[in-house]
Amino acid sequence: MERLESSLIEDLFVAEIADALYALDGVEAVALGGSRAAGLERPDSDWDFGLYYRGAFDPQQVRDLGYDGYVSELGEWGGGLFNGGAWLRIHGRKVDVMFRDLDVVEYELAQAQVGRFHREPLFHHLAGMPSYLVVAELSVNRVLRGALPRAEFPEALRRSAPPVWLQAADLLFDYARTNYAVRGQVTECAGLLAWAAMCVAHAVLAARGQWCVNEKSMLERAGLRGIDDIVLALSSDPSELTRSVNEVQQLCRKVRQ
Repeated sequence: MERLESSLIEDLFVAEIADALYALDGVEAVALGGSRAAGLERPDSDWDFGLYYRGAFDPQQVRDLGYDGYVSELGEWGGGLFNGGAWLRIHGRKVDVMFRDLDVVEYELAQAQVGRFHREPLFHHLAGMPSYLVVAELSVNRVLRGALPRAEFPEALRRSAPPVWLQAADLLFDYARTNYAVRGQVTECAGLLAWAAMCVAHAVLAARGQWCVNEKSMLERAGLRGIDDIVLALSSDPSELTRSVNEVQQLCRKVRQ
């Protein structure tokens, strides 16, 4: 009974947020995303909502809802695909709202279907944000209000994406080895190794035709969690540091096969 009551309370909470966001001018759809859409949430997981608008959208409307927290302007988070959102506290729960321009999303969907994509820098994505991430959200998120297109992982993208990611990883390994390892610069090597591993993880998942909406579980999914032991043992001795770079690259080559 207690679990049922908790579920009903959560359903009412989700409905409240979805209705409030869907009523805003310009909004065409609202979706539940993140771990809660995938059924992988923990008790302390955030509540992630995608707010899909078309044409003009004024974030002040979200502020005017009266929830505690921060609401960005459009483009404040770097522009492009990840163009803003809100970090809110509602009824004691942490709620993140992601602004998504539906015209942009539909364009990237068309691009992905023919195997084209690009990468944008984003502060919490080590390897950058692939443009097909917003397409992945369409297939992973749960639509609460309105309607959104959905897409299976395009076969053209399965062919085109892996070589791009793998080339980037190889360049990062080479740079780590020839510019930082030889100087015993541990921090710089660690950063490039993490970046390269994320690129390889993107390649592996794309080759499998598996969507990914963030980097949190990518290393596990790609079979690269073993990188932790290598990074933890990094030494400032140039020869040892070079060996570690090679070990990570070898690990990445194994999962690529």
